[in-house]
Amino acid sequence: MTTVTVLHPGAMGSAVAAQAAAAGHEVLWVPEGRSEATRRRAEDAGATACDSLDEALARSEVVLSICPPQAAEDVATTVAGHAFTGVYVDANAINPQRVRRIAEEIRPGATVLDGAIFGPPPGGRRAARLYLAGEAQAADMVEPLFKDTALHVRRASGGIGSASALKMAFASYQKAARTLAGVAHALADAHGVGDELTAEAQTMASNILSDPGYLPSVAARAWRWAPEMEDIADTLRAADLPPDMAEAAVTVMSRWERDKDRYDLSVADVLAHLRKPGS
Repeated sequence: MTTVTVLHPGAMGSAVAAQAAAAGHEVLWVPEGRSEATRRRAEDAGATACDSLDEALARSEVVLSICPPQAAEDVATTVAGHAFTGVYVDANAINPQRVRRIAEEIRPGATVLDGAIFGPPPGGRRAARLYLAGEAQAADMVEPLFKDTALHVRRASGGIGSASALKMAFASYQKAARTLAGVAHALADAHGVGDELTAEAQTMASNILSDPGYLPSVAARAWRWAPEMEDIADTLRAADLPPDMAEAAVTVMSRWERDKDRYDLSVADVLAHLRKPGS
């Protein structure tokens, strides 16, 4: 049995805590300063309350930081101030630069793993994935916490920062795409063609992110698509809707100007052309 502290049991953190508890491990949490809703989630997850963070850290071999992204560094700073010497897993949706700063702050006492959670809060029929990057020995200690549970542990390629980069890459599409869908439906609704938009969307391929092989054809046509996006931005403005995402698409497509009608380019080429010239 491994003892693990979860900081702090929100919707995702409590679900992760429940998986570790279900696997037979001791899960701790610190009620100080937390809401009644957090207390209920922690109790439902089978976590044991500790009187102080000092007590929780002294008893724990692993700490899981699962908190709002904006609080990730504050949580790490607090743990660093208590001289924790176990494995610290930052499983927050933060960028690679931030997780590297956290790793520097937590060291040299603790070993830091970069973590990224994909999927809904695990439990019941809902499964999620926890990617880990960092020292293999530390990951070997964390992985058994979730053996035969709804949280599946996977190893990310690379060192500290790679799991967070994976999360940023995935979320950059997932969250922007859903936001863009809201803008598209608002524009269609403004013109009374919402039902038609939904019908057309049902014919679209759903594997856009999972099939990068089509990207050279996008780069080859970007010179034609950019002016269309400018018209889309004008249409959005006329409907009192934000044109920012359409305008941003024009900026991105400008990076592919050199790829006009170059359908023979490789995926690696078109991805490289998106990087800032000279970088």
